[in-house]
Formats: sequence, C-alpha cells, structure tokens
Amino acid sequence: MGEYIEVSNLCKDYTIYKRRGLRREKEIVHAVRNISFGVKKGEFLGYIGPNGAGKSTTIKMLTGILTPTSGEVRVAGFCPWKERRKYVKNLGAIFGQKTQMWWDLPVKDTYKVLKAIYKVPEAKFRKQLSFLIDRLEIMEFYEQPVRQLSLGQRMRAELAACMIHDPDILFLDEPTIGLDVVSKHRVLNFLKELNAEGKTIFLTTHDLNDIETLCREILIINHGRLIYKGSLTALKKMVALPRLLKIRLKEGHYSLSQTQRKFIEIYNGNYNEKEGEIVIRIENSHKPAILARKVLQEFEIEDFKIQDPGIEEVVRDIYRN
Repeated sequence: MGEYIEVSNLCKDYTIYKRRGLRREKEIVHAVRNISFGVKKGEFLGYIGPNGAGKSTTIKMLTGILTPTSGEVRVAGFCPWKERRKYVKNLGAIFGQKTQMWWDLPVKDTYKVLKAIYKVPEAKFRKQLSFLIDRLEIMEFYEQPVRQLSLGQRMRAELAACMIHDPDILFLDEPTIGLDVVSKHRVLNFLKELNAEGKTIFLTTHDLNDIETLCREILIINHGRLIYKGSLTALKKMVALPRLLKIRLKEGHYSLSQTQRKFIEIYNGNYNEKEGEIVIRIENSHKPAILARKVLQEFEIEDFKIQDPGIEEVVRDIYRN
C-alpha cells in the first residue's frame, strides 16, 4: 500500500526583523528544516516535540494553511496549498483552543452552517449527526450557544464539527488540552473508534500519555528537524533507559537502619521516608531477580513492582541528548 501522506524535504522559513541600535537587521528563522516522512492510510500517528519545535507549523502546511518555503507534500493525492478547495472535503482539523464554531450560535446551528459549507446531503448529514451526538454525548448542550459551553463540552462539539462531512483524515493539534478526566476519556475513546473504522489520524500533543494510549507510530521533531520515526516500542528499546524497582514498605517500618540506608546508597536508589517508598534504577549490571530477592531479605515490604520507563522519561532523555 502506498503512503497516504507523503512529505519530502519540507522546509518553512520565516523572516523576522531585529533592531540593532539605529539599524533594523533581517534574520531568518528555520521553523521546519528539510523533513521527510510517510503515513499509511488508517494509521494513527503521534507527532511530538517541545514548544517551538515546528509541530504546529508542520500541521499548518499539511492542511494547506501555510505554503512551505520548499519541499513537497501530497495528502490523499492532493497538494494541500495548491488544491485546498478540493482537499478540504477529505480533511478535518482541530487547532487547540482555536474554535471553528460560531460563538453566538447554538451548537446545532453551527452544524447546519457546516453542512451547507461542505455541501453534505441531507440524509448523510442526519446519519452522521446522529452518530456524533451519540458517541460524543452532545445532546445535553446541543441547543446552547457555544459561548455558554464548558471547555470539555466545547472540545467535544469541536470534534463533532470537524467530522460533520465525514472526512478520511483528521489533523488534531492539542485536542484534549485543558479537559477534565471524564471529557478526556470520551474524546480518546471516540478517536480510537474513528481509527478502528479506518480514519487516518495525525495527532500532536504535549500529553504523552495520550500518545501512548492512542498511537502505534510516532514522529519526534526538535529544532525543526525530524529526529525519530517509528514505534513506541522500538523507541524505548533504542533509548534503553533502566527499569525501576519500586518498593513500598510496611507501615511502622519507615525508619531505616544504617545498614538499610547503605543498601539503598549502594544501588543508587532514593528513599521517600514520608511515603515509605524506595526507588532503585535497575542498571544493566543488575539481575532483577537477584536484586528483588536481596530487597525482600533486607526490608519489611508491603508491595513492590518492576516498572518500565514511561514515554515521558524516554522522550525527555532524547531531548536532553
């Protein structure tokens, strides 16, 4: 199967002016630097990087909002900035808290306006709207003006709005930002369902737990350069951070002897006396089974577990290096 999104040598430069004394000097900012990648149809791709790395600039070029300085992009066979009028029929997008809803209109009227813009046939509109109202639980605020919605309600309404015309591909820039646990759970489940039905989803977010929950493949960008493309599993193996042995002591045994403290020190561990928790990094030289046996002999233990490094720790290590 060919690539649904094809990006080749994509660059975006901005010109800014800085005042030096009485002179104004021109400076070129390289927001995106010669990135290339492909995404297959039906893939759920996570696109991550620190602030200012070039994530939002990339998405704006992929959606046709920005024209690149150089390079080529094909999405579903279209060049986004040259064929935008045709391309948007296949496209749904959310850009953080920038709304595509009409602030003073009820939610239902916004959907009717979008129906007209995208020329969605009445029967298809009713079927799609029924599906969206059910899955995103929109009926409770369906007739309220957008300005009266909570952030969680508005983001669900936004997600439905970008799906009114049933696009094949979604570009989502921080779709869960600021959401409470319940609203976030609804949105994540809905995105999983869309992907299971074959929608291609391109997600950028600072919430790496969302990435780990949803995405099979990720891209990492830093300083405008693409530094990784592959699976989360392969990324963790590549970085090879040590696993953690987490030990919770029995109540009444939080005060440690000198010998016990020395044991923790030898293994470069940390002890939180208030919580009664010991954390030891399992280095390559340690055999986990032997280390666990020594810990059981040395301490009065309520519980312990061996934990793989989380995606946040892995990505932090990549940024540092």
